[in-house]
Amino acid sequence: MELTATVLDSRDPRALARFYAALLGWSIGKDDPEWVTLRPAGGGAGLSFQFEPLHRKPSWPSTEDGQQMQTHLDIEVDDLDDAVARVRAAGGAVADFQPQEHVRVCYDPDGHPFCVFTEETGETAETEEAAETEGTD
Repeated sequence: MELTATVLDSRDPRALARFYAALLGWSIGKDDPEWVTLRPAGGGAGLSFQFEPLHRKPSWPSTEDGQQMQTHLDIEVDDLDDAVARVRAAGGAVADFQPQEHVRVCYDPDGHPFCVFTEETGETAETEEAAETEGTD
């Protein structure tokens, strides 16, 4: 078995595919009104977008009465500020609520939440800081 793609529902799959193509630098493969694929140049699992006329934007953070987010994408970046600028330039938005220092929660044009993050998570930063402190004794 091989995972080939994560599929996102959309009222406009072509527009959503163009957003992620611009953001990730991936090429559009199959391009039909109801099904569009993106694949990374080096191979591996990609993204697909399927037409869903009843798609509703998920709520994030979750609310009891809102459409629940069932999955999200994590995209590693070198620079958060640059990544946020790219998200906005491609037509996405940044969430008001940001729960972590090295992560930015964003929304694609259809409202799917996704995260851009740097390698430095809280645990990694604490571990590196402890190692640096130990080396100075």
